[in-house]
Amino acid sequence: MKRAAWIAIIATSLTACTAVQTTQPGAIGVDRKQYMFVSEAEVEKGAVQAYQQELDKARSKGALNSDEAALSRIRAISQRLIPQTVVFRPDAQQWNWEINVQKTDELNAYCMPGGKIMVYTGLIDKLKATDAELATVIGHEMAHALREHTRERVSRSYAQQAGLTVLGVAVGAGDLTMQVASAISDVTFTLPHSREQEAEADRIGLELMARAGYDPHSAVTLWQKMNREAGSGGAEFLSTHPSSESRIRDLENAIPKVLPLYEQARKPAS
Repeated sequence: MKRAAWIAIIATSLTACTAVQTTQPGAIGVDRKQYMFVSEAEVEKGAVQAYQQELDKARSKGALNSDEAALSRIRAISQRLIPQTVVFRPDAQQWNWEINVQKTDELNAYCMPGGKIMVYTGLIDKLKATDAELATVIGHEMAHALREHTRERVSRSYAQQAGLTVLGVAVGAGDLTMQVASAISDVTFTLPHSREQEAEADRIGLELMARAGYDPHSAVTLWQKMNREAGSGGAEFLSTHPSSESRIRDLENAIPKVLPLYEQARKPAS
């Protein structure tokens, strides 16, 4: 293809990058607009493929949902959190949420675009996490999906490579979903989130757990446990989810905003 034609494709691709408001601000007040270069539909399609690959890997090891007690517990917590997502984006109620558990000593969890959740049993077994502390992790990961942080990061990556349209021409439309799925896996398992994205996930996750009736103070104890585990070299979760004392202070400062929501959720139905 001639140079002029490539330039035209790149220009068309870059103009398709738009500012979007993925979520409502909620009581916690997250209202940053994001610039997206990849479509939501393409990212969700890639996420389905990437998630299925992870399920297949866990299944081949006999590690997928092999701990029935852990699976029941994680699904119960998640099912309390999912209805609260409507506060941030009503369409999340129609997502095809999937909740699975992988038997492994790793301290990790993730939620891929469209509500594809995986929790590792190391969080339960090694941290001795309470339900509220597990709600902290799951709510945090749900928040990444609600805010479409994966789409944002993949968009930034492709923008640096001169655009998704160019990639689509280069690899063929049939391979595009595979390319996106690969990028989603890299974002999920290898590359750390930005501090800005982490702060948003912390705050939205805090509100989700409070609205679901989980004590938001447990977010602080969870990250304290994570920090202690990191000191012994065992917190895989922190390789892509950096933690620090400043993060804990941020959570402590945010708790007063969501504490009334927790107290309201704990009131017995009249």
